[in-house]
Amino acid sequence: MSTRTKIAALAMAGAVSLAFSLPALAEGNLAIYAWADSISPEMVAKFEKETGIKVTVDAFSSNEDLLTKLQAGSSGYDIVTPSQHFVKIMIDSGLLEDFGASSMAAYSQVLPDWQKPWWDPTGNHSVPLAFGNAGYTVNRDLYKGPVDSWKTYFEPPAELHGKIASLAQPDEVIPAAENYLGIKYCSEDPQEMKRVLDLLLAQKPFVAAYSSDNIENRIGSGEVAAHFWWDGNTMRLRRNDKANVEYAMPKEGLVGWLDSYVVPKGAANIENAKKFIDFMAQIDNATAQYNYYGHSSPVKIDESKALYNKENAPELFPTVPVKMGQACSPAAQELVTKVWTQLLQ
Repeated sequence: MSTRTKIAALAMAGAVSLAFSLPALAEGNLAIYAWADSISPEMVAKFEKETGIKVTVDAFSSNEDLLTKLQAGSSGYDIVTPSQHFVKIMIDSGLLEDFGASSMAAYSQVLPDWQKPWWDPTGNHSVPLAFGNAGYTVNRDLYKGPVDSWKTYFEPPAELHGKIASLAQPDEVIPAAENYLGIKYCSEDPQEMKRVLDLLLAQKPFVAAYSSDNIENRIGSGEVAAHFWWDGNTMRLRRNDKANVEYAMPKEGLVGWLDSYVVPKGAANIENAKKFIDFMAQIDNATAQYNYYGHSSPVKIDESKALYNKENAPELFPTVPVKMGQACSPAAQELVTKVWTQLLQ
């Protein structure tokens, strides 16, 4: 090999070495709009380092807010994470991309129970992110009574008067009320929905706040003694902050949910979105995401590295029926909206 060739070869070797030793050059952007604190910052940083893709994550606090943003058009986001009934609504409304999810590597990691569900029967519009249930939490420093029924929450005893808080949107509160009253979700019967309204109106004088923000501080500090909330959030508050809270197991049933990665119609960075979804479904990354978020994982994880189990996180393993929230017909949704509007007047 001549000196000139050696120099050229060394230069080539150096270039190849450099390519593998430094982070990839910027490969574009990825904009995510997800439930608050639902995506592991550690996994986002790892993804950015491995791919060179710059990620931004913004937060929403209700499915309704997310739907409104997508309906307005040009959301600017490449991935959003709605719950199952809103995935159905968004598909039917033409708001999501068919990005061939079921043929992606990520989909092979999805547990059988969550493949091609009713809200995405082709499996091409969504990849599951997390699942859990909605119920209520009590602060045991303030309330010592039973939590085995929705009666405690919707028809509270005197010690809870003025010390209950609800969410600011109806999509899980009304199904919970329907569970308590024995009414099927998405009823189109005005008389049944009047029973729901009457129940919520009777509860209202005892409700200190209708808010989906700052729940952790409100229940953890004892500002209220009971709060409509979610399983994993209660678990994290109990474990991380040592708060004396307990997640109720109402015999009438909890409201199930599953959030998914979906791609809004017209997203600018669809290929980057697919890379991120595949990345998050890799078993080590999915395990890290599970350990961060604290809600159940619908994709395979490494159980030997999982932080939560039946013994230390009973909230994630309900002992009562869990009934998944539904996408209501227009007639049923009109009644839901009417109930909620009249409640908050």
